Amino acid sequence: MQVDRGFGIGKLFGIDIRVDWSWLFIFFLTTWNLATALANLHSEWNVVWRWGLAVAAALLFFASVLAHEMAHSLVARSRGMPVNRITLFLFGGVSNIEKEPESPGAEFVMAIVGPLASLIIGGVLLVVVMGLSGVTTLAMNRPNEALQQLGPVTTILIWVGAINVTLGIFNMIPGFPLDGGRVLRSILWSLTDNLHKATRWASWIGQGIAWLMILSGIAMTFGVQIPFFGSGLADGLWLAFIGWCLNTASSRSYQRLVIQDVLEDVRVSRMMRSHPSVIQPDITIAQLIDDHIMRSDDHAFPVIEQNALVGLVTLDDVRSVAPGQRQENSVRDIMTPVDALVTVAPEDAAATALQKLARNDVRQLPVIQDGALVGVLSRRSIVRWLQLHADAQI
Repeated sequence: MQVDRGFGIGKLFGIDIRVDWSWLFIFFLTTWNLATALANLHSEWNVVWRWGLAVAAALLFFASVLAHEMAHSLVARSRGMPVNRITLFLFGGVSNIEKEPESPGAEFVMAIVGPLASLIIGGVLLVVVMGLSGVTTLAMNRPNEALQQLGPVTTILIWVGAINVTLGIFNMIPGFPLDGGRVLRSILWSLTDNLHKATRWASWIGQGIAWLMILSGIAMTFGVQIPFFGSGLADGLWLAFIGWCLNTASSRSYQRLVIQDVLEDVRVSRMMRSHPSVIQPDITIAQLIDDHIMRSDDHAFPVIEQNALVGLVTLDDVRSVAPGQRQENSVRDIMTPVDALVTVAPEDAAATALQKLARNDVRQLPVIQDGALVGVLSRRSIVRWLQLHADAQI
């Protein structure tokens, strides 16, 4: 059973574009802030006009975030790194690149193109606005007065341009896993010829920068003036929150590499449970509970009919049926059919299996060999293996 944390909005260059639910919050916040700013600059514009422009500007901004991530994804794909989706979420966007780069050069190019895309978009828009409005000198000396002279279109363009430049600069902060941190890792990787060591050093630097942001944010809430960021409760809390998220992401990125290293040369056959308990598709859900779920620790049960795998039923599937209907409905009614299952082979790398588990947000994978079910691999088995072997790698 897959848990959907967002919704798809289409495909671009064969890559799924998805929107996480957290994006709706930041979209509303961005629109509200911009509408408020427009009210201060152009009180003569009516409310509908101001909010319409704010929505348009916010959509253009997130379109440029998508362009930023698309630059990463297309370069990654050209270097042989599969990319199956891009997700827009609270802090912008993330490309689901399924494996690490194979060389420092590939890492450097893949990391740098995102900020370059943002800077180019921002720079072009600002040059266009300056050319259309002719307020270059005034903008430098009296920016608020210059903004008040702009029309609706140029107002949107200058805001989108400025925020893209800011996005490009911010992403070049050498805090792993930001783009700047990945550029730093590529340099360290080139110098040490050791991806593991480069990632560890880049992660430490990223966590150091994150803690600096957290402490600066806390100081701002007490009225301390921080260069560029200013002071104040709201801005301070926001900076501290960003720092906390960066610290978490940096630590997890390093842990992810350690996990991949531990699992890379391990085959699924060493972790899977061979000859798992199987069930028939026509038994009732009540029978499944009484005869199988309550008599084992399994979270999923392969469904076999005429010696062939026809599906998989999980505890989540059972919980989706009301207790009063479990005598009437059969396993066939709630199972995930075999055509929709994600599977692995016994000789697949455990790291590949873990990627499939995470990508599809499932707890177990059927193990298939020559079309026949030979076992089940669960997240719990992988976690147990990591507990036994990962400490030496950290």
